[in-house]
Amino acid sequence: MTLSQALYDQAGHCAALDSPFMARMLPMLAEIWPVGSALDMALQGFDGDIGPKGHSLPLRLASGLHALVLTKADATLIAAYPPHVVSDGHLKSALSDALAEHEAFLIDWITSPPQTNEVRRSAVLVAGAHALVHRTDVPRVYLSELGASAGLNLMFDHYPLNVGATQRGPREPTLTLKPDWAGPAPVNAPFEVTDRRGVDLNPLDPHDPGHALRLRAYLWADQDHRLALTDAAIKACMAEVDCADAVDWLEKRLTSAPTGQMHLIFHTVAWQYFPTDRKIKGTALIEAAGAKATPETPLAWLRMEADSKTQGAAVTARLWPGDHHISFGRADFHGRWVDWADHPT
Repeated sequence: MTLSQALYDQAGHCAALDSPFMARMLPMLAEIWPVGSALDMALQGFDGDIGPKGHSLPLRLASGLHALVLTKADATLIAAYPPHVVSDGHLKSALSDALAEHEAFLIDWITSPPQTNEVRRSAVLVAGAHALVHRTDVPRVYLSELGASAGLNLMFDHYPLNVGATQRGPREPTLTLKPDWAGPAPVNAPFEVTDRRGVDLNPLDPHDPGHALRLRAYLWADQDHRLALTDAAIKACMAEVDCADAVDWLEKRLTSAPTGQMHLIFHTVAWQYFPTDRKIKGTALIEAAGAKATPETPLAWLRMEADSKTQGAAVTARLWPGDHHISFGRADFHGRWVDWADHPT
């Protein structure tokens, strides 16, 4: 896949996720791309898939440009970005100038992989946790998140989920999740998180200004609501995220889980990026721990991940003892909608 193809491909995904600005801007980058420049050579250095399911170079570039806007580093680019509406010629000119003027910044920026914490994904975590606690009747929960980035979704129990007249979670919200919801309302099974911890190969500290900028820059400039939710989550985040290989970390975490609690392992749109050998070992570790689970100390594995279907991500779980396979339905990758299919007995 060429860079131009990757930019057009990513534009299609952005259009489907309600970002007309990104859908418009990314193809423009393909049209004005400075072939032969130092920035071009830096991107040519990436091996393998550079598109949305690989290195995500279009999102790396777009986030770097957005960072210039957020830090007020380029007045011309700011004037061409939302909420301003300008002609195609004006936007192309601003983008071309920014690629040249801030080349060194962009070359450095794209060396780090995409870092997002889409807080709206927490809607399925809230609903899924209630469903699993309902099934086990174990209300003390020990949380482990794989691919946690900055840990914003590790705080999901602090985010009320509103489904029509139904609310799950605290009454004094850090932020409120209001996805378009289809299917039954989530069951009510209150729980207490006794410990929360995550792991990431490149964890971000949301209270570090530079790290917070990266989290915000990977959001899209015409989606202020996502920025507002992320800012609220950053302000309230108290989660710890370790820097390690997720599977090696999980092996130790599984041995330290306390008795009398449900160990809830979860991840959202992260597992697909793990190398195959890591996924095989991680699955084996979880299954081995599940085989030792008891009714008093259950183990749950909650997942929101892409599958072979095109509409959103599958929300599934495995629960031990018994190795129950549960389908909770599907959800939009950005949490805009949830098609919930849990019908507990």
